[in-house]
Amino acid sequence: MSWNDTDLEESPIPRWSQIADRLRTDIESGSFKPGDVLPGEAEINKRFGVSRSTSRAALDYLETEGLIKRRSGVGSIVIEPRVERPLNQISSFSEDMRRRGLTPGYRTRSVKVVSASAAIALELQLQPGDDVVEIDRTMLADGMPLATSITYLRPQLFKKSGIPTIEELDSGSLYERLRRDDIVFAGGDERIEAAMADTMTARILNVRQPAVVLICHRTSWMPDRQPVEYVVLHYLAERYSFHVKLIKA
Repeated sequence: MSWNDTDLEESPIPRWSQIADRLRTDIESGSFKPGDVLPGEAEINKRFGVSRSTSRAALDYLETEGLIKRRSGVGSIVIEPRVERPLNQISSFSEDMRRRGLTPGYRTRSVKVVSASAAIALELQLQPGDDVVEIDRTMLADGMPLATSITYLRPQLFKKSGIPTIEELDSGSLYERLRRDDIVFAGGDERIEAAMADTMTARILNVRQPAVVLICHRTSWMPDRQPVEYVVLHYLAERYSFHVKLIKA
């Protein structure tokens, strides 16, 4: 059944909600695919005999759910579904993507040894000016940019196999490479905030401004609680969400 096959029901459910439910069902079933443009307000109004405010409310709600992006002069465009990550575990980007049936990928801009700034030194419990390995990458899901990351690591993590090259990082997960050297993070702290993407981030993520990003600051530590990794990630908010389970206190 398509969104416009039958008339709306006479029920306590608001008409805008019924319209949103039908369009959502067609999006989730694949009748409308990412990149498709949904019926506009005028078409919805004509089909169901509703006001413009009703059709607008239905489309606005789908946008708040992260299913569409409304663009002036274009319409309501179906977007890729959000990738969801639980907040109570440390896992690699590759693991997250594969669990969701997506193919992870990386574009590494640089790998170099730099002097730790005061902020980075504080996170890694180093002295300002100490050497750290900096890795600057874009994270891809099915070939589409999803996030940027700048990672700072203690150099001793690479004593066994050496600092990875750009080619190595483009071909796989940093965490998986560390695990091959018997380096596994035991825990970490993560802070998340929302912000508007700056010009550089918007260009890398291939989105128009204004665009919202979720900025994650994560410090990971070894079993002895020594912090060894500090990473700043910018996730495209329309493609990524975080999930946390709550229990009653």
